[in-house]
Amino acid sequence: MQIQLGYELIYDCPQPTPMILTLNVHYTRASQIIFPDHLRTDPMVPVAGYRDSFGNWCTRIVAPKGRIRLSSSAVVRDSGSPDPVVATAWQHAVQDLPEETLLFLLGSRYCETDRLSQTAWDLFGGAPTGWGRVQAICDFVHGHIAFGYEHARPTKTAFDAFSERTGVCRDFAHLAVAFCRCMNIPARYCTGYLPDIGIPPPFGVMDFAGWMEVYLGGAWHVFDPRNNAPRIGRVLIARGRDAADVAISSTFGPAELVSFTVVADEIVGAGTG
Repeated sequence: MQIQLGYELIYDCPQPTPMILTLNVHYTRASQIIFPDHLRTDPMVPVAGYRDSFGNWCTRIVAPKGRIRLSSSAVVRDSGSPDPVVATAWQHAVQDLPEETLLFLLGSRYCETDRLSQTAWDLFGGAPTGWGRVQAICDFVHGHIAFGYEHARPTKTAFDAFSERTGVCRDFAHLAVAFCRCMNIPARYCTGYLPDIGIPPPFGVMDFAGWMEVYLGGAWHVFDPRNNAPRIGRVLIARGRDAADVAISSTFGPAELVSFTVVADEIVGAGTG
């Protein structure tokens, strides 16, 4: 199948403001991009790209004083299959983990393993190791947090989400990531597009989504504690320790986001391209 992706962000800046944008489809989907997601700015400004330390594509601009419109449109090819379930994936002993996974065992800005470690072991110490333990974590988080955009705030951490029992998709992911790390399972935060393909209506307002990847059985696997079910058409943008590493925009000066639109839809009748 083919999926139409895109966004429009409008910022109001009272002065020229440097920005870092993390909005491009992840390089791991490069071979499946049919129409590339080039950034368009209105007014036009110089654009520079680079890869960050996690391998994510990032863009640097200086937004001029006043309003700037950032937009993009892309088409990607997708298998149309749900997220894989590998119930036999095992948990590695810490001493056997590859070095590149060890960073994702540690606490981070939004995932306070020190504050949640005892709670994690109390809740999940008796669960089967490997896939079963991660699924037990997702089941708990999915049932523990009530979803609502009114509960979002930029400073909310995994411990806050656990205590308040409310949040948005990033809060579900942060809490599950923190619990996995507490149980010695490498976990990293992911952001991207998640269409409503295969989901019965009514559909919510489209937004960028947050989920996690965990390292089991020698590979990284997708888990989505917010939806807690395999989904079709998930398209990764970026991954890191938590949301601080993959913010859609980091502004170095005052900037108000005055409009925000995300598109992620199957192109009906397009086939496999």
